[in-house]
This record gives sequence, C-alpha cells and structure tokens, in this order.
Amino acid sequence: MGKVFPELKSSPIIKRYEGNPILSMKDIPYEATCIYNAGIAKYKGKYVMVFRNDIKIDGYGTNPLKKVDLGLATSDDGIHWHVSPKPFLAAEDYTTDEIRRFYDPRLTVIDDVLYMCFAVDTCHGVHGGVGIIHDLERLEIMSISAPDNRNMVLFPEKINGLYTRLERPFPVYSRGGKDRFDIWFAQSPDLKFWGNNTLVMGVEDVPFANDKIGPAAPPIKTEKGWLTTFHSVDIDQTRGKNGWEDTWKKRYCAGIMLLDLQDPSKVIGMSKLPLIAPETDYEVEEGLRQNVIFPGGMILEDDGEVKIYYGASDTVECLATANVDDLINLCTEKR
Repeated sequence: MGKVFPELKSSPIIKRYEGNPILSMKDIPYEATCIYNAGIAKYKGKYVMVFRNDIKIDGYGTNPLKKVDLGLATSDDGIHWHVSPKPFLAAEDYTTDEIRRFYDPRLTVIDDVLYMCFAVDTCHGVHGGVGIIHDLERLEIMSISAPDNRNMVLFPEKINGLYTRLERPFPVYSRGGKDRFDIWFAQSPDLKFWGNNTLVMGVEDVPFANDKIGPAAPPIKTEKGWLTTFHSVDIDQTRGKNGWEDTWKKRYCAGIMLLDLQDPSKVIGMSKLPLIAPETDYEVEEGLRQNVIFPGGMILEDDGEVKIYYGASDTVECLATANVDDLINLCTEKR
C-alpha cells in the first residue's frame, strides 16, 4: 500500500460554489439515484453536460446497481441546469449482448464538433471509447479500445496534425496483480487508429497517491502549456465504512498539472499538493462512496475564471472555481 496520508486539504485558491451540489437525483425527471462524474463543455453558446446516473434497487442501501445510464443537461450560466426529459444513452439502446453499460463521459469541442469519451463495460473487459454527439441527441461511436483501458480525455485541438488524448490502462497482470495505474498519451489521425503511446506520469510521481492515478477533466490551453486535472487515489485500511458499501478504504483527490504545448506527453509542472481534497459534508459525510472527488469538466472563461466540475462521493455533481493564473502558478512554483 505504501505511505498513508492522514490529512489532505484543498488548495486555498479553490472556491467551492456555495450552492453545491449543482445537480443531484432530485433534479432528474426520470428514475435516478447517483448523479456524478459528468463531462461538461461549452458548445454553440451553451454549457452542455452529460452525466452518469447509477440507479440502485430500492434507492439508498447496499443493494447492487439496477442499471447505469447517461443523462444530458444544458445551461446558460454553467450553474443552473435543464435536464432532458429522458436519458441520453443506456446499454439497452444497443442490441448487442456484449455491452453492459456506458459511464464516465468526458466532453471536448474540436472545430465546432462535440466529442465524447466514455467508459464501457462489456462481457470481456473494460474499454474506453470516443464518439461524436450529433444534435445533442445521438452518439456516433468512432472507436473503442482494447481492454482494459478508460478515463480517456481528448485535447480540444489537433496537435501536430493528430487527435490527442490522455488515457489510463489497467495493467494488472504486469503490475503484480494489484492497482498501480498511470496516465498515458496516445494520438490518432482519424479517431479510429491510435498509437504513439507514451507514459505521461506514474503513481510514484504524485506525492499524495499510493494506489493509482488517471486523467480527469479534458485539458485547457494556456500560454504556459496545457492545464489539466488528474485524479489520485490513496488507500488507508484503517478507514471505516464510508458510504453505502460495506467497505470503502479509498480516497480520491484532484490534482493539477501543466503539459508541454507541442508535446503533451511531457509534464512541465505539477502541484505537489492536491487541488481539491474531500472536505465538505457532501464529500465526506454523505453518499455512495465518501471521500471521493472526481473532476470531469474544466472550462476557461474569458475573464480568467476556470470552472471545475467534479463528482462528489460518487453521488452528486459539484462546481469549484479558480483563477487560471493561480492554477498555473500551482504547477510551476517551487516548494
């Protein structure tokens, strides 16, 4: 397990929205329980969100999931959301028996096209997929990876003429049969064939992780580099029940790093402390799995404010903000 981290705090530059959570099951006009890990992007003058909805039998409790679907919502201000009257995507929308569920969407706009990365569970492994959302109604799947891979996020423009993404493979067999998952880089000429696979950052590079790391929100472009969040996980076997499940020993935090503009496989700066750590009641006292922060969207506004959207306790969707220069400084300052 490695080093245990008893206390982790959010950076003082982070401001949580005082009305959090911004979306929960009470806001959904159809069957819903856990609303979290949403992808958010600005698209054609509106904020667009695709969120994960885990539905549990009999609602709260330790019962297994009934099903998982993806819902869609839009907003004029990025805070108040209008949810579509029916789910955007569910496994039962596909006729194959191979697909079990779609989840954890990430949205990126490239040349006025709205793309979605997603995870998909099948009978033969966990995959990451890339697709195009048409008219906020239909997903055209461009490619699905070999297992086991997920947490994919696209960069918002081609780099050296190629589509570029971050991803997180699951090399269990070659990593001693346990969690030890890192962030990787890949490129494609057409969103179908992916290569140039390069390690970006390992677990050992993150001072507040002892289990695994992975991509979080898609990167935003700044003059100093590609600014992007990542998720970090630490395990402490002394932790209690922490949620609806019988046991939950993990804690998820959000980190922040800066990648080279021309070669985003190179990390040019990273905060040695978490950007967001679980602290509020809706992050540590309530929900399915407590002590979980998972960013899925990051939007740079014209005034320099960065909206960071994150799932909390695998149960609700929340918002935090920070200034872009402060975020860059976190990645580049010496400690």
